[in-house]
Amino acid sequence: VQLQASGGGLVQAGGSLRLSCVASGRTFSNYNMGWFRQAPVKGQEFVAGIDWNGGRKWYLDSVKGRFTISRDNAENTVFLQMNSLKPEDSAAYYCAADVHGRDYSSDGAEYEYWGPGTQVTVSS
Repeated sequence: VQLQASGGGLVQAGGSLRLSCVASGRTFSNYNMGWFRQAPVKGQEFVAGIDWNGGRKWYLDSVKGRFTISRDNAENTVFLQMNSLKPEDSAAYYCAADVHGRDYSSDGAEYEYWGPGTQVTVSS
């Protein structure tokens, strides 16, 4: 599985960004997807996950109500819509694939494939 994230950038606090992650190499609709982030002085942090058909979604508590994960299996793409962004959301954001379909997983070790990050910077 190859993953490529895009859509990061610089935005003011309160603004929005939409991240996209395109997958190739295996049947995208067979596996769960997740978004993680890592800031320079923090460890990896789970942000959001979605099951194979979009029926189940789960989020980090601090992004609930502001971020929405979705997917388009016809386009092999998973999205992360980020609204009401805060400076503490600044990080490199990574998409990841869990080919075993473990619902509600927030453990990065359970995601087998990762793409390169896309940087999100939120200014105050």
